[in-house]
Amino acid sequence: MRAVRAMRAGGPEVLEVAELDQPSPGPGDVLVEVAAAGVNFIDTYRRSGVYPMSYPHTVGTEGAGVVTRVGADVTGVGVGDRVAWASAEGSYAEYQVVPAAQVVPVPDELDLSTAAAALLQGITAHFLVNSTYRVGADDDVLVHAAAGGVGLLVVQLAHARGATVIGTVSTADKERRARAAGADHVIRYTEVDDVAGEVRALTAGRGVTVAYDGVGRDTFDASLAALRRRGMLVLFGGSSGQVQPLDPQRLNRGGSLYLTRPTIGDYMADRDELLHRAGEVFGALIDGRLTVTVAGHFTFEKAADAHSALEGRHTSGKLVMVPQG
Repeated sequence: MRAVRAMRAGGPEVLEVAELDQPSPGPGDVLVEVAAAGVNFIDTYRRSGVYPMSYPHTVGTEGAGVVTRVGADVTGVGVGDRVAWASAEGSYAEYQVVPAAQVVPVPDELDLSTAAAALLQGITAHFLVNSTYRVGADDDVLVHAAAGGVGLLVVQLAHARGATVIGTVSTADKERRARAAGADHVIRYTEVDDVAGEVRALTAGRGVTVAYDGVGRDTFDASLAALRRRGMLVLFGGSSGQVQPLDPQRLNRGGSLYLTRPTIGDYMADRDELLHRAGEVFGALIDGRLTVTVAGHFTFEKAADAHSALEGRHTSGKLVMVPQG
């Protein structure tokens, strides 16, 4: 089978297409013929060495496909089932072994490419808005990279809860996308000197109750400065780089602020929670309450291009990897 491998820690150029033996499922595992894999920042962190990994390794953690074999002791999943997963290593491959406990059923009304595009970021947006900070109608919400994959979903979910949503973007096209998703106000950070000042102007000087920041280094200071008293900064990623260590007194001086750094694994820690969140995301996609924007499909040979586009923040929506063009 063919797979995309990170041969060493480094930039997108370290990605190569390799020919590997088809794996076999062990006890508790299923073998899936991969139809599509989601491209996510965690893939770039593992490729680059931000997250320590062994090399070479097959890239990707999210995907969808059809079960072709099941290992011993597997119940509830069978050959021919359409499934998706959000956190299993090795998704940029024609076949992948996935623990049966980590796969979720894909409804017939949903195509596999959409399932692969939506699951990880959909679950992320779901726990950010429902669990990390439960957004309500009285909240003012700041969403950085509001036209990105997670950003568009957070905007939609926060808007559906009745919150006033302020998004930040870099271009007019991304502003259009953010507004279409439900952003009430959009700040083009490339055209202003003080993002936090703009946020406060839009909130009568109060600031926002919660800031969702997946950008990291470039936006962190503005996120803190945009919070109202006892506001929460939810730092869920670092697309511009990792944030430097923080003096806790900054939270004190900012108004008894809260800072959290959530990760998806802690919000789908058991199978019931995984199935609940996945079911809500897929259900919302099917009935139209949630829309996922696929910004592009890339074949394995173009994996480096996909990573370059994602890291360069040139995308609006989700990138998907497919075995064949």
